[in-house]
Amino acid sequence: MKDIVVGIGEILWDMLPEGKKLGGAPANFAYHVSQFGFDGCAVSAVGDDALGLEMIDALSGKNVKHHIEKVSFPTGTVKIGLDNLGVPRYDIKEGVAWDNIPYTGDIESIAKQAKAVCFGSLAQRNGISRATINRFLDAVGKECLVVFDANLRQEYYSKEILEDSIKRCDILKINDAEIETVGKMFGIGDVDMQDKCRLILERYDLKMLILTCGVNGSYVFTRDKDSFQPTPKVDVADTVGAGDSFTAAYISSILKGHTIEEAHKIAVATSAYVCSQSGAMPQLPPALTGR
Repeated sequence: MKDIVVGIGEILWDMLPEGKKLGGAPANFAYHVSQFGFDGCAVSAVGDDALGLEMIDALSGKNVKHHIEKVSFPTGTVKIGLDNLGVPRYDIKEGVAWDNIPYTGDIESIAKQAKAVCFGSLAQRNGISRATINRFLDAVGKECLVVFDANLRQEYYSKEILEDSIKRCDILKINDAEIETVGKMFGIGDVDMQDKCRLILERYDLKMLILTCGVNGSYVFTRDKDSFQPTPKVDVADTVGAGDSFTAAYISSILKGHTIEEAHKIAVATSAYVCSQSGAMPQLPPALTGR
């Protein structure tokens, strides 16, 4: 693989009201990165079951490169209900395959080839997958761009996991609700969201911090400059995977040499388009990907 960009962690079936769709933030990220011309690779695990076989077929059908281990746990599922604004509520099954991703020589080889990697907090809820993610991050090259998309779900995170993850990353992606949670956990005072972001950026010596605020726009903070983009108004089908597409579009654009402002605009437009489509993995139009 060349220019490999990895999403490592959970892969699962989103059980939506209209039926099941391939999902999980790392797989969504890898899929959208691929649409921007990189070798997106999803690294995870499935069970040796019908849902697992169907998962592999679905990844192949989406042309997503993947390294998926088969383990003796059921393939992951999450039941998703949508409110009247299309915002998802999650019921994430425990004790599943992606909780138990083994670290293998093949996974280490992928780490050594990675140009960038994105990981989150959810797949670290179990010690086995957490250890694999950390070993993967230990194995990447010095030039690899490490992205932590906090992606807090239910109670599946802790201060230790969040702080360790932020220390390991170059870029932190977080949303408006998550920054309030992290601010309280980390003892950051009664300051506004933007100041919380700047404090975290400086405390952990990050290259960038991305803050998404739903309909209220999004920010990119660096040591030298800030970027703000309003959220376009679209007819929302659902917001599942919109944040993952934002991250993928932004990181792809940065890797291609775009400025922070250019990358931010592309990310916002991509996320808005995904919100207008059903499910996390729609085909993006060439006007967005430049392909």
